[in-house]
Amino acid sequence: MSALSRNHVTVSGRPGGPVVMPAHGFGCDQHMWRLVVPLLERECTVVLFDHVGAGRSDLSAWSRERYSTLDGYTEDVLEICDELALGPVTFVGHSVSAMMGVLAAAREPKAFSGLVLLAPSPCFIDDPAVGYRGGFSAEDIDELLESLDANYLGWSGAMAPVIMGNPERPELGEELTNSFCRTDPDIARVFARVTFLSDNREDLAAVTVPTLVAQCSGDAIAPPEVGAFVQARIPGSRLVTLNATGHCPQLAAPEETAAAITDFVAATR
Repeated sequence: MSALSRNHVTVSGRPGGPVVMPAHGFGCDQHMWRLVVPLLERECTVVLFDHVGAGRSDLSAWSRERYSTLDGYTEDVLEICDELALGPVTFVGHSVSAMMGVLAAAREPKAFSGLVLLAPSPCFIDDPAVGYRGGFSAEDIDELLESLDANYLGWSGAMAPVIMGNPERPELGEELTNSFCRTDPDIARVFARVTFLSDNREDLAAVTVPTLVAQCSGDAIAPPEVGAFVQARIPGSRLVTLNATGHCPQLAAPEETAAAITDFVAATR
């Protein structure tokens, strides 16, 4: 099966412009980028896709064996780049997709002109032995996954507003809740473990392409220390803290998010 079909790839924007490839996080799909895309399309070719198991991807292509680690998703990213043959892309990875970008760029750096890591976390679990703060204790993550296993829809309704932040704009939390609830619960349970149990701290140093780490203000999922850790571990990378609050700036602050991406693309051309 073609990766372009399997991952429901869509291409829009300015032909011949620099190629930007946004990737969504857990429980979402490419629709989450809809407010940012028109702003990127003015100057860029925009490649959108759904991770297998999400959105309008081919659900028959999902298997526990392939997608129980980040490697399966990383391979999908590289296959999409290869099949499109549009040249090096700027990969914009949100949340867990940021680490997919890290792994893909380390494996095939020539496929990427740069990485934008949006609200990234290489490891969500605190590691007191080395002074690393991921934002959650191991017990927190165990409880989170147990709750998800027991009642996925209830977990979605409780967690989505926390992840989104911006309580004064409840419609944002409702949108994320609805997105979570559209995901097959069995697939979501596997992807949640990939998201919250992966540890990619040692992979950061292998990135050699230009990289922007864009963290959010007041992010309950990825605290400021995480962004600083990522920037310190990726050689030559740059850190910017967005005014946007919460974990999903592409919805909460699309103009600021798009500006950070386009400024980075312009600087790396």
